[in-house]
Amino acid sequence: MSERNQRKELVGMVTNNTGNKSVKVTFDYKIPHPLYGKEIKRKTIVHAHDEANACKVGDKVRIMATRPLSKLKRWRIVDILQKAPRS
Repeated sequence: MSERNQRKELVGMVTNNTGNKSVKVTFDYKIPHPLYGKEIKRKTIVHAHDEANACKVGDKVRIMATRPLSKLKRWRIVDILQKAPRS
């Protein structure tokens, strides 16, 4: 059980939830240009498993690495940190 707690965790925003029990989570980060030093925006999109179908687009979530669940899903939703404002 202690190994599960040491798995990689990331925090990102849900950008798509059209699939059943699946969401896309985006992580934005900045890296310096190797020569000029200017910060460049980058993003990573991962597919995550949402067992309860609780995530909506715009939610801030924490995800954890897990065993492969499908062709693309290698992450699962741990919890929703902040709900998106509903209109």
